[in-house]
Amino acid sequence: MRQPSFLTTAHRAALVGLLAALLLLLLGTPPARAATASKSTPGPASACALRGATGWTDEGHGTDYSLFQRPKGTKKVGMIFVDFPDAPATETPASGAAQITPGADWLWYASYGKTWLDITRHQRWVRMPRKSTDYGFERGLTHEAHEAYLKDAVAAADRGVDFSGYDMVYVVATKNAPAISFTPTYIHEPGTAGVVADGKRIRWAVTFGQDMWHWGPKLVAHETAHTFGLPDLYAFDGTDAHRHVGGWDVMGLIGGAGPQYFSWHSWKLGWTADRQVHCRASAGSDTVRLTSVEYGSGTKMAVVRTGSTTAYVVESRRAVRADSQVCSAGALVYRVDSSVRTGEGPVRVVDARPTATPAKGCRPLDDAPYRAGESFTDSAAGVKIEVLSADGHGETVRVTKS
Repeated sequence: MRQPSFLTTAHRAALVGLLAALLLLLLGTPPARAATASKSTPGPASACALRGATGWTDEGHGTDYSLFQRPKGTKKVGMIFVDFPDAPATETPASGAAQITPGADWLWYASYGKTWLDITRHQRWVRMPRKSTDYGFERGLTHEAHEAYLKDAVAAADRGVDFSGYDMVYVVATKNAPAISFTPTYIHEPGTAGVVADGKRIRWAVTFGQDMWHWGPKLVAHETAHTFGLPDLYAFDGTDAHRHVGGWDVMGLIGGAGPQYFSWHSWKLGWTADRQVHCRASAGSDTVRLTSVEYGSGTKMAVVRTGSTTAYVVESRRAVRADSQVCSAGALVYRVDSSVRTGEGPVRVVDARPTATPAKGCRPLDDAPYRAGESFTDSAAGVKIEVLSADGHGETVRVTKS
């Protein structure tokens, strides 16, 4: 289903809706079923949308699109390749591009055909003006240092690249520069000069480092989603970095077994519609038929709101598409807190089997989903989630708020 390379950008944009519909057919759209039976009237989806409370990337709705990039439609991306006086490239630019460009397909499928990265590769090496070791690439890299790196890269490539037509830029460093060790995302800080080329301010960029050779194409989905306003779900404090969500979302462990975006993220980004969200914001009980998140149709999640910035979510996960390697399928329960900052656990998966030893090749939390006949209760929050039944396409659950 990849959009053919010979199509123009206009043709690609026009085909997105049709291709998304065809995608659902190819995936095997689950049969239509009654989604909900309620003992009291559930609220509109908007009643479960949490406000952002950190001023940066978080789990809140109402994303500030004067700062972040809108996550739907075709995004034109210019890809440039850089080497350094102390680390000249010996590989071809194509070898680096091959680690990245398949990420466009991955993101397109994961977004249910809502977002397409139209990547133009300028496949020649441009020499940076400073040594690779001069750019200070290490965890804790400041915005200013990162911007200086991006500015040098854009200036070095500007003679052969017209940046005016791109929504964002990917900078790919040679494999021979270990000092460019990781891949951060750049977001322009409003009110500052930033980086300008060909009369266009570069508002969003990803600068790919050595870790791209480890993470591969899914790194594109992780870093580009930061420009859409999504936070990191792994922990920044250095102790058990993946204790909050494990490998259940590409914003956590990029190489995790179940990297499909949480349904909460798909809703926040507009890939999942309000009509696909069942909201329980007041006391009551609902029986909800959930279609697994790997499919685009059906009800994607049931949300029980518990506070001004908190909610529990239950969604269905299956071993298909992006999640084909999951260790356990079922109803995944997690708590969202939009007041928690990126890297501090704004989403926390509830483990249905916290004392179980993961199967060979699996990690803690990989077996977190609840199965038919199992239930989760948070008495303090007045929340109960029961899994009533399951089949190949999803679960039927009962959510109760007291």
